[in-house]
Amino acid sequence: MTPADPAEIWTYLRQDPLLWLTATLVAYGLGDLAFRRAGRKPLVNPVLVAVALLALLLRVTGTPYQSYFEGAQFVHFMLGPATVALALPLYANLRLIRSAFWPMLAALAAGSVTALVTAVAIGAAFGLRGETLLSLAPKSVTAPVALGVSETIGGAPNLTAVLVIITGITGAVVATPLLNLFRIRDWRARGLAVGVAAHGIGTARAFQINETAGAFAGIGMGLNALLTALIAPLLAPWLVAWLTG
Repeated sequence: MTPADPAEIWTYLRQDPLLWLTATLVAYGLGDLAFRRAGRKPLVNPVLVAVALLALLLRVTGTPYQSYFEGAQFVHFMLGPATVALALPLYANLRLIRSAFWPMLAALAAGSVTALVTAVAIGAAFGLRGETLLSLAPKSVTAPVALGVSETIGGAPNLTAVLVIITGITGAVVATPLLNLFRIRDWRARGLAVGVAAHGIGTARAFQINETAGAFAGIGMGLNALLTALIAPLLAPWLVAWLTG
């Protein structure tokens, strides 16, 4: 009996969606383990570790992203239910939310517009144009909404997906040191800022620190997604045309 060629075995296995679903879960598990072993330091973010491990694995094995996503789409599907599940801590903190409704609304509007305008303006200053520049606009919004907004305004959804991940990881890493630097102690304000700026990844980080912060981060993430979906189609194309015209 002729021994099987390892290359042929791998070619067959890498077409199996279950392999990449398992790889995704294992990579995140390793990232979470590293995060806990490091004393929950934000620089050892489990998502960052998982992304690095998976990128290395895909690079080494020469696996195209499309093959990987056939398995990873099951995790991607859970973004929706996970976002809906944020309603539970929101309900538990309803009294705090009501007491801060108007300041929260003002901060949300300022944060949402600032995130969009500064992203596009900085991109234009560095010479980005057209589709690439438009892809920056929804970077601070949770992935399912960001991809839809990007497609609507003429951006590249695949590029937007990468930018969303980078934004979330960066926000989760730098938010706590920055908020401490500016001596912001109110958990409601801290959570809302993280949710608006760093969507789901930042919200997960907020929940690890304080439940009230997590609840307000969930509010910030959800309302920012809604507001950006409304204003980006109106503001982003005009802003890009004005900055690059």
